[in-house]
Amino acid sequence: MDMVWLEVFRTAARLGSFTAAGGQLGWTQSAISRQIAALEDELGVQLFDRLPRGVALTEHGRTLLPHAEAVLDRLDGTRRDLAALTGLAAGRLRLGAFDSANAALVPAALAAFRAAHPAVAPTLTEGLSGALLDLLADGAIDLALVTAYPEHPYDTERFELHRLVDDPVLVAVPRTHRLARRRRLRLAELAGEPWIAASRHPGATLLAACVRNGFQPRVEYEVAGWTAKLGLVAAGLGITLIPSLAARAARPDLALVPLHPEDTPVRHVHTATRRGRLPAPAVTAFLPFLRAAAGGGTAAAAG
Repeated sequence: MDMVWLEVFRTAARLGSFTAAGGQLGWTQSAISRQIAALEDELGVQLFDRLPRGVALTEHGRTLLPHAEAVLDRLDGTRRDLAALTGLAAGRLRLGAFDSANAALVPAALAAFRAAHPAVAPTLTEGLSGALLDLLADGAIDLALVTAYPEHPYDTERFELHRLVDDPVLVAVPRTHRLARRRRLRLAELAGEPWIAASRHPGATLLAACVRNGFQPRVEYEVAGWTAKLGLVAAGLGITLIPSLAARAARPDLALVPLHPEDTPVRHVHTATRRGRLPAPAVTAFLPFLRAAAGGGTAAAAG
């Protein structure tokens, strides 16, 4: 059934005239009459008595009217809901990000986005990049912020990946450490230091760079969270490698020293969405805020 027929029917019923209905809808009286006739043919009943002056609903017409109004009101509500999503007057943003991105980058982007679009409801899931991509593939999140090293690229057949920023690694040492005032370090200079890492197996952590530079790091403390890692470093119990993104929220009693370019692991930070799927309007709107936070600018400048 054509929804236009129901709109014409409702308008004619309210005004009691095909001519008046045509005037309100911008159609001729004969066009209105044809639309009503088509609806009557579709339903197999007469909806109006044609009178010398106007029209009047038949019993069938009076029965149809509340149903037509309900259908049209529901359709109007649907249109409003869709328009609200498009205009960001409603909707959700289901974001996933890795831990060091959540230190400063993601909070800055979310705060600016919420200020601009307070009606959109964001959620944030933290996890390792591989796990986040699994959630993305399953439809549990709409946008993932993931990291990859050049030698370990992700699946671009399933995911649409766009590089957001490069994330070089720094060395975190106590401010009292003998190397704290150095402008740049070689990893080999740190071979004898005690290390703090998420695993005692360097290949699974940032400390894989130490192995590539010819030494096996001695991991004294195995902790996963950056708060614990940096607390142990500040207490003088070891040193660690820290991504620049996490360094944005580093504590003031630490020194963060760059590595020589030949020794510096650089992570590529990507935004990821499902390939072949149209992103939700909130996702598209959030990306400029994310780019702005990554570059230290504003969303207007990034868009």
